[in-house]
This record gives sequence, C-alpha cells and structure tokens, in this order.
Amino acid sequence: MNKIKVENLSFSYTPNDLVLSNINITFDNRTTAIIGQNGAGKTTLVKLLKGLIKPISGDIQINGTSISSQSVASLAKQIGLVFQNPDDQIFKQTVLDEVMFGPLNIGINEVEAKNAAIEALSLVGMSKHENSNPYDLGLSERKLIAIASILSMNTPIIIFDEPTIAQDFISKEKIKNIIRYLQFQGKLVLTIIHDMDFVAECFERTIVLCKGSVLIDDETKKVFQNVDLLKEAHLELPHVARLSKELALKNLSLTIDDFITDWFNY
Repeated sequence: MNKIKVENLSFSYTPNDLVLSNINITFDNRTTAIIGQNGAGKTTLVKLLKGLIKPISGDIQINGTSISSQSVASLAKQIGLVFQNPDDQIFKQTVLDEVMFGPLNIGINEVEAKNAAIEALSLVGMSKHENSNPYDLGLSERKLIAIASILSMNTPIIIFDEPTIAQDFISKEKIKNIIRYLQFQGKLVLTIIHDMDFVAECFERTIVLCKGSVLIDDETKKVFQNVDLLKEAHLELPHVARLSKELALKNLSLTIDDFITDWFNY
C-alpha cells in the first residue's frame, strides 16, 4: 500500500510568517481531497510532498523513507503532479512527444514510453490528437494532455491540482473515471481543489486546511456535515448538499443518487 506520512511539518517563505504550522497527516490509499480557501497552504503542502521546496521543520516519509535526502528527479518516479495550469507543464511540439517526455525522463526506454503514452492518451480520450501541436488545442484539451503526461509515468502516487478547471461535464466525467481507475490500480490519488461538487462525488476522504493548519480530516460526508467548521474555513457545501439541507432531509445528500434515495425515503 502506498503511504505518505507527514510529521510536524512547518514551512515559511519569509521569517516569522508560517504558511504551514505543525502539520501531521498520514495519507493512505483512500482518494483524498485537500480543500481550503486561497492562502490556506494547499499548494505549499503539495510542493513539499513533491520535494519542490523544503520544510523549515518536520519530515515527510513515502513508504517509510524520508524524502529529505531525495532529489526532485528521484521523487518524480514516485509522485506525479498534474499542474493547475497545463501551460506551465506543456512544452513539446506534438501531443505524443509531450506525453512521452515524462516516461523517458525517468529512464523508461523509447518503445515502452511510446506505448505508455498511447495508453494514457486513450485513457483521457485524446488519442486522435497525438500528432497535433498542444497549443492548437483548447485549454480543456491541454488539461487532459497534462493529465495523460503524468499517467504515462505510472507513478504510485498522483496529485491533481484543480483538475476540473476549464472542464465541461463530459471531461469532468472522464476525470472521475480516471480517478476511479487509478484507485482500482492501487495508486494513491490526492487533489487540491475548490470544486466541492467534484470532491463530494469522487473522494473518500477530505482534509480542510485553514490558516496553515488542519481544521478537519475525516470521511468526506462527515466533513460536509460539519457546517460550522466549514464556515470557519470560508467553504461552501456542494450544491446537492445545500439543497438537501434546505429541504431538511433526514440525511445530508452529497450526490444526485444519494439525494434521490433520501428524497424517496423522506
């Protein structure tokens, strides 16, 4: 089982101004969403997990091994990060070359890298664009290419940064299915996200960050039942949950299927 253990982690960009303060979290194979308002420390936490920045105190262990002495290159074989803005990630002239770059960069031979890229493009529904220039495609499609470029690396841990930005309903459904597929494969899937509806539908566990500390860490449904703490973190309920609350249903529904069941049992 893939596991990340965060112990007493603190970080500051400037002296005496902590962005994260004494964070203790263990990530297991449950799909996990990290939510919080802008400035809560979500992106900083992900950068620390990826080894892009170093903490001022504390430690991060992946499967029992501290990342403190590991290079960003070695961590790339363990953690894949899909950037929020695909334009910060994409730089090749063709989609296929872009998706092959990651596997090649971690030492996979060209034949295997190409096969992995083709499989990843199929998974995100972008096979027909493999010879296209990524910048001839729309933002939504470039986001799917960025996802494919990480999937092709086959890392045991995958982090999505705002995966639903610029995605229509069909593309969101693709991403949901990808997350479920990765979980089925035994991978650890994390996301930082503002889309509460997507959290409710896709993630088993939710962690709420507020002012650099963990405010709530629980099963997703239990997190959204804690309305007062969510208000403290300046977060709203998913749309379906808000509707079920307004209608005073016995249970707090998070998804449409839950709502239909709860409505007929009302």
